[in-house]
Amino acid sequence: MIRYLRHADIDESKWNECVSHSANGLVYAYSWYLDIVCPGWEALVEDDYISILPLPMAKKYGYTYTYPPLFTQQLGVFSKQELHEEKIKEFISAIPPNYRYIEMHLNEQNIFHSRTFETRELITYTLDLNRPYAEIAASYSTQTKRNLKKALSSSLTIVQTPRPEKIIKLFRDNRGLQHELPFAFYTVLERLTEVLISKGTVTPIGVNDKNNEMCAGAFFVKSKNRHIFLFSGANQNAYDSQAVTLLLTNYIEEHAGNPILFDFEGSMDKDLARFYSGFGSTKSTFLMIRKNTLPTPVKWVKEMQYKRKSAT
Repeated sequence: MIRYLRHADIDESKWNECVSHSANGLVYAYSWYLDIVCPGWEALVEDDYISILPLPMAKKYGYTYTYPPLFTQQLGVFSKQELHEEKIKEFISAIPPNYRYIEMHLNEQNIFHSRTFETRELITYTLDLNRPYAEIAASYSTQTKRNLKKALSSSLTIVQTPRPEKIIKLFRDNRGLQHELPFAFYTVLERLTEVLISKGTVTPIGVNDKNNEMCAGAFFVKSKNRHIFLFSGANQNAYDSQAVTLLLTNYIEEHAGNPILFDFEGSMDKDLARFYSGFGSTKSTFLMIRKNTLPTPVKWVKEMQYKRKSAT
């Protein structure tokens, strides 16, 4: 039986055990991760936490809705048992009717077809590292090999365990200026990296330029046998010298030969997709599902907001 649980009623120990023992378990689904990216989240739980579905919950204008939280690529149903489409449908159907707007990212192992939900395929790129590095590097595109050659001739230096705030500042002062990001974006990111570091789940790596100034940095998160390229920051010097190519190559080379699936965590952006696929990665898809039962005219407002967000 599937039960709806409010946040205070969730047994976090049993919840995290389910995530840990799920074949499709991801770091995004642990209670401590959800507590940071969507405080007050609720859940659907089957029996004694055999299967679970997190419900990132918020309220606006008096209406309850669920949404894809920041820094959380995939959620959906996780289970200690093998998942089938009927089980996914059972969970989705059990979402309480007071959730008047549903926008949710499922995970790669969640199959779902519906006439009542809008569905959209989202993309990530993954690379199997369980091979010798020479074999992986041989699959790099001509452009990636050219970028790496430029990086290696640019007097760049890999920096192990740089200060996380320096990586965040690189993003804030560069790419961050191109986007109207909410204040919560940086607040959540700072808290998330702090907790990930305390749990030994994240590896921050940086690149210094020829003047010994950090020009690029990234956070790589371990999630069972999956390593995720969670976040990065870079300035113009990094783009000019191809520092991010060096950063990724360094991480791939260090972990080659291990049973790790490296997740570039994107991208729907064509330029980023080309960049990630240049490392020999393959495209994987997962579903976004959406349903809007808000009353008019709130429904129209939400539709306009969604269309603007989807266009960026």
